[in-house]
Amino acid sequence: MNFLDGHLFPENQQPLIITAAPYAPSYIPSDFPEDIPVTMEAQIQKAVDCYNAGATVLHLHVRELDGRGSKRLSKFNELVAGVRKAVPDMIIQVGGSISFAPESDGAAAKWLSDDTRHMLADLDPKPDQVTVTVNTSQMNVLEHFDYEDLRGTSMEDPAIFQAYKEMTVPAQPGWVEEHIRRLTAAGIQSAFQCYNINSFESVERLMRRGIYMGPLVMNWVAISGGMDAPNIYNMANIVRAVPDGAVLTVESSVLNVLPINMMGIAMGLHVRCGIEDNLWNQQRTAKFSTVQQIEQLVRISREFGRPIATAQEAREISRIGVFYDTVEESLAANGFAPNRMGRQQGHLRKAA
Repeated sequence: MNFLDGHLFPENQQPLIITAAPYAPSYIPSDFPEDIPVTMEAQIQKAVDCYNAGATVLHLHVRELDGRGSKRLSKFNELVAGVRKAVPDMIIQVGGSISFAPESDGAAAKWLSDDTRHMLADLDPKPDQVTVTVNTSQMNVLEHFDYEDLRGTSMEDPAIFQAYKEMTVPAQPGWVEEHIRRLTAAGIQSAFQCYNINSFESVERLMRRGIYMGPLVMNWVAISGGMDAPNIYNMANIVRAVPDGAVLTVESSVLNVLPINMMGIAMGLHVRCGIEDNLWNQQRTAKFSTVQQIEQLVRISREFGRPIATAQEAREISRIGVFYDTVEESLAANGFAPNRMGRQQGHLRKAA
C-alpha cells in the first residue's frame, strides 16, 4: 500500500469496517456464560447486538444446544438464514474451519475432512464470505496467552490446552485451489487469512494465475505460534506488500487485540474484535464482551475522527458479489502491477 502525504487524515481514509467474532468456538459456554450464546435464538440475537454496536461483518461459527461447536451444515444454514433475516445488510463471513468443538478428551482442535470443508460452498442461504487459509501452518493460538488469560476457563484443562497448543492449519495448494473454485462458482467471496508475507505471496500467485479473480479481501492474522507476531515491523512488512485496492483487516489475540486495532484504525486499515480473540479487558480485571469491544473501537475511531462504515459502505468497500472476467482485470482492480509481457522482467506500474 502506498501512504502519501495526508494518509493519516481521516478525510483520506475509508470508513472503518469492524468485524465481530462473537461465537468463540475455542471456548465453552461456562467460560463466559453472559456472552456466549447457545440457543439458535440467542446466536441470532448476538449478531443483531454486534450490528447495532457498529460491526458490519459477522465472523460466524455455530453451536449445538449442548454448547459444543456444531459441525452440521444444517445448523450453519439455520444461523445464516436467521442472521440474514434479522440484519439483512450485515456481511456474513463463515469461518472456513467450520468450527472447533471443545472436547474433554483433547480432540478439540482437530479440523474436519477436506470434503466436509468444501461443503461450505453449498451453504443455503449463501454467506457473503468464507475465510480461506493459504499454506499449511502451525497455529498455536496459545503462544501469547498468559495464565491470567486462561484463569477460570476450559483452557485450564491440560487436554484442552494441549490440543490448542498443537493445532495446525491444513491448507495445501490443491485444497486451496479447489476451495476457491467452489466458492467462486457459488458466488461466495474468498476472505483470505494471511499469516505472514509468505501466505500473502501465495495469494498473489493464485490471482496472477487466474485461480482467484475477485476483490482481494484479507486479514493479517498476527497471533504468533506459526504466524506473524503482532508488532509494527511485521505489520509494516505485510502492509507494504499489499496492493492499494485490497481491503486489509488486522487481527490479533488476547491483550494484543486492542493495540493492533488502534494501529489499524490510525493507518486507515480495518479491524476485528470479539471474544473469539480475547475474553478480557486490558487490565484483566473483568471479562469484556464482544459488544463492549465493538463499542470501544467505535469510540476510539471517532476520537481519531474516522467514521464507522455503514453496512452498505462495508459492502461497497469489500465489493461483495463482485468477480472479474480476466486475470488482467482482476490485477488492475486490486492495484497489482500487471503480469509481465513476453520477455519483460516485469514492471511496477499499472497498465495504462
